[in-house]
Amino acid sequence: MCLGIPGEIVEILPGRTDLARVEVAGVRRAINIGLLGEGAVRPGDWVLVHVGFAMSKIDEAEAAATLALLDGLGQAYADELEALSGSDIT
Repeated sequence: MCLGIPGEIVEILPGRTDLARVEVAGVRRAINIGLLGEGAVRPGDWVLVHVGFAMSKIDEAEAAATLALLDGLGQAYADELEALSGSDIT
């Protein structure tokens, strides 16, 4: 199962306006933010991450509600976090 998981933008990678580092449940990984458009997000913003891409910008309340729902999915969510922790697009 592939899930869209909320992640908080920690930083825009230096020299790469298409990449940002996000934190998802304690896991930090670089993702592609190019689909959102240059300057669309900044540190502190929340995005919905799917297969290494930020698909949309979301607000903090939506992120919290989605994370609570995902946590209830159990193994599917754990599998998605494991896949995220093993990815590297830099």
